Amino acid sequence: MRPPRPSAKPNGQWKVDGTAPLNANEEWKQADGGLAVRERIESTYAAGGFASIDPTDLHGRFRWWGLYTQRKPGIDGGRTATLEPHELEDEYFMLRVRIDGGQLTTEQLRVIGGISTEFGRDTADLTDRQNVQLHWIRVEDVPEIWRRLEAVGLGTTEACGDVPRVVLGSPVAGIAADELIDPTPQIDEITSRFIGDESLANLPRKFKSALTGHPSQDVVHEINDVAFVAVEHPTLGIGYDLWVGGGLSTAPRLAERLGVFVAPERVADAWHGVAQIFRDYGYRRLRNKARLKFLLADWGTAKFREILETEYLGYALPDGPAAPTPSTPGDHVGVHRQKDGRYYVGATPIVGRVSGPVLTKLADLVEAHGSTRLRTTPHQKVVILDIPGDRVESLIAGLDELGLQARPSLIRRGTIACTGIEFCKLAIVETKAYATAAVLDLEERLAAFDLPHPIALHVNGCPNSCARIQTADIGLKGQLVTIDGEQVPGYQVHLGGGLASQDRDEAGLGRTVRGLKVAADGIADYVERVVTRFLDERNGDADETFAQWAHRADEEALR
Repeated sequence: MRPPRPSAKPNGQWKVDGTAPLNANEEWKQADGGLAVRERIESTYAAGGFASIDPTDLHGRFRWWGLYTQRKPGIDGGRTATLEPHELEDEYFMLRVRIDGGQLTTEQLRVIGGISTEFGRDTADLTDRQNVQLHWIRVEDVPEIWRRLEAVGLGTTEACGDVPRVVLGSPVAGIAADELIDPTPQIDEITSRFIGDESLANLPRKFKSALTGHPSQDVVHEINDVAFVAVEHPTLGIGYDLWVGGGLSTAPRLAERLGVFVAPERVADAWHGVAQIFRDYGYRRLRNKARLKFLLADWGTAKFREILETEYLGYALPDGPAAPTPSTPGDHVGVHRQKDGRYYVGATPIVGRVSGPVLTKLADLVEAHGSTRLRTTPHQKVVILDIPGDRVESLIAGLDELGLQARPSLIRRGTIACTGIEFCKLAIVETKAYATAAVLDLEERLAAFDLPHPIALHVNGCPNSCARIQTADIGLKGQLVTIDGEQVPGYQVHLGGGLASQDRDEAGLGRTVRGLKVAADGIADYVERVVTRFLDERNGDADETFAQWAHRADEEALR
């Protein structure tokens, strides 16, 4: 990604250009912050209904409390870019429940399931940000939903908006036998000190964070604005390697190491320093240039480190080593022994889609097997903790009945999908239904083949990459495509992307092939064709991964 070109116009950097707002979005954020809208929701909008909501609150400040209007049914993807927000939106909301570190109790899960059933028409999706998203929420019901969530220690504060979003954390924090360090205390300190803090409630854009103490590097740290990855320093012991400036969307950029070692007790301050740099120096004039990755591209890591240490921390951080390449998968699917001798079990739905009744039954199932703890993951999975060895198989059977597989096919395991046109106002193409159908079809078509690893198939409904299309084996970007002279919903294909893993030394973005498009109902046909070609052509190198093959293969082999 190229740094921004020098411009005579100010970029809206508060410490450079002053705080005068340069666009309408910055004006309303300064006039009345997003956090202030909660009082109006509770006292005015819940009583007056959807029609009573001020438009700026509706399309702006509501996001600070995890609320987006959802797409009105029946509007095709060809009209997404031509209609105004009020023409696209329904009088219902997506509600994002914030789950920092993915840590849940069965009591909390049961409350989310109950809210889904009572207020959300049973909808529930596990996201690749460790949250749970509900739909069909009415503004009239939001105060009661907040009351129920907050009664069990959950909430929606800053689940969306130009704020610090949910903090991703290792799903096996504190329990994995091979963990270097439990990041939970650092996550708790960050969230308790800074979430809901007015001084960080007006950032240029969203700010995504991740921390892991596990050697699988299970929090997709390379695509977060700030991330801390556990590492052992030769003299200073266990701490964290600090990464900054990652993000995908339409201008993907992988995060970079600052080359520093952050001791556990300094993580929250380092996080705060990076967040303040973004607040004070981030580009605010143009929203499509307002992510931290653009500032890092302009500054470079040396300047970023210098500013962090001199202006915000007041001390130098020691140089630190990079963490070694992961040696185990980071999705935690399957059965794994905990450090206390019990087991954790990772299971996957199909593309994150669950429901209120499924979540409620899952809480009952976990408790029936002697546990009260589970975790969501950045891969649309769920991990059940603290299962006695003699109860593991019974749990797996119960999970199967709920559509959550602990021993899934490698296609099901590797497939994720964003919300898609069913609910999202930005989407052009449906995702969940097409991806689900493709998974079920491919499980039959590829049953006779011995896949060497999960095939990461990521399906996204628009160019914004909520499903991380550029870092998948096969990434599908939703758009209208022309097939046999007819324009239909479909996807542009990205191939061979991936994050650091046991099969890949470092993260890299996928390649595109000119003119390679797939119709929305043709996912299974394409994946079968390209995967079987990979299997045929890798025979001479049994260690070759799909991503390695996709980058070396001739374009014709990828069509």
